[in-house]
Amino acid sequence: MTGCKPAVKDDDRLESSRAFPRPDRAVSAATSTEFSTEAARDRAGEATKLMDWADIKPGTTVADIGAGEGYYTVRLSQRVGMKGRVLAQDINRGALDRLAERIVRERLLDNVTISEGGYDDPRLPKGSFDRIFMVHMYHEIGEPYALLWRMRPALAPGGQVIVVDRDLPTNQHGIPPKLLFCEFASVGYRLMEFAERPEVGAYFARFELEGERPAPSAIKPCKEEAVVR
Repeated sequence: MTGCKPAVKDDDRLESSRAFPRPDRAVSAATSTEFSTEAARDRAGEATKLMDWADIKPGTTVADIGAGEGYYTVRLSQRVGMKGRVLAQDINRGALDRLAERIVRERLLDNVTISEGGYDDPRLPKGSFDRIFMVHMYHEIGEPYALLWRMRPALAPGGQVIVVDRDLPTNQHGIPPKLLFCEFASVGYRLMEFAERPEVGAYFARFELEGERPAPSAIKPCKEEAVVR
């Protein structure tokens, strides 16, 4: 029929994602599980600065999403101490196995848990985290609406999500800030703080929950061209 658009098939998506809108953006392919060398990142003071900005203190509970080789996991473990807790999550089983070996080898504090996440579900325990870290990995999420929706219940009262990324197209290992804000807002997160942080070569964004979690069918997808323009 003239004027009718062909139905969009979801055959290329996980069944668990199909209730959510299809994201209107490219996704960066996962490359290395290390963003840069740890020595270079420490010389720039990256972890210390970010943990300060995120107000990470002794006793804080943190989920490190996309933990990879554990750069942030080990430093968060030292910062939060024995009264705190760090959950290192990744979808890469090999990276998690290497992180587990590192924890034993370096005799890190007994406050780290390792968990394998899903492509569209971080699989985090409910009401558990003061902070959720998403550092240089958000642009690799292929189902942002499903993942953010399923991540919401994991935040403790007053909990916050911390995103660190670059202002680049999503197929170039970054995400434009306006698109990031839109995707978070569509699932019921409020932007609390945003700042360009040239000293670590990225931007810093902080979100908290706002309102009730919307039904998947009520989520309005963000159009990349319209948002970024």
